[in-house]
Amino acid sequence: MLDIQTQLFEGNDIRFGPIDHNMDPVIEASWTHDSDFMRMMDVTPARPMSAAMVKKQYEKLEKQMDENKNQYYFTIRAREDDRLIGKAVIQRIEWSNGNGFLRLGIGAAEDRCKGYGSQALQMLLRFGFAELNLFRLSAIVPEYNTVAIALLKKFGFVEEVRRRQSVERDGKRWDLLVFGLLSEEWQNSPEADLRQETA
Repeated sequence: MLDIQTQLFEGNDIRFGPIDHNMDPVIEASWTHDSDFMRMMDVTPARPMSAAMVKKQYEKLEKQMDENKNQYYFTIRAREDDRLIGKAVIQRIEWSNGNGFLRLGIGAAEDRCKGYGSQALQMLLRFGFAELNLFRLSAIVPEYNTVAIALLKKFGFVEEVRRRQSVERDGKRWDLLVFGLLSEEWQNSPEADLRQETA
């Protein structure tokens, strides 16, 4: 199990932080102009946004977190210079059943494929299972997001539901996959043994 001194929000190369309302909207707005990122992050239609629009989303998000108490949103920041590189979320938490859904994304193309996503998922699982005491975490991924699927499987997630041909992109239909991981499976997985290395 975790040592009480294990850092929840620090990894080797990244850390989790709060929203910076002055700097982050400009950076995240630039991500919305990257259709590859937008299509991997969500199945809703992609659209470019301004910094002002992103800032309004942040304000709405923080209000929802404060009122509903069923969502945790973290910015992912590079430890070397504290710049924003992504976001990590546990949402739709059902406290009575111990269930939650997670999402994460690395925004800029130059920051992808550097291991940041693995570190962020490792930290998010540690937070969800060890800090929030959730029983299970789920993730919803379109079939074409092969990088996310490989990452989830690496951490022990199991495909539980396949909604056939429920996403359309560029004239082709794709399945939408739901993956799940139980707390016990996380504790017994090889990846869980690495959780203190990111401290």
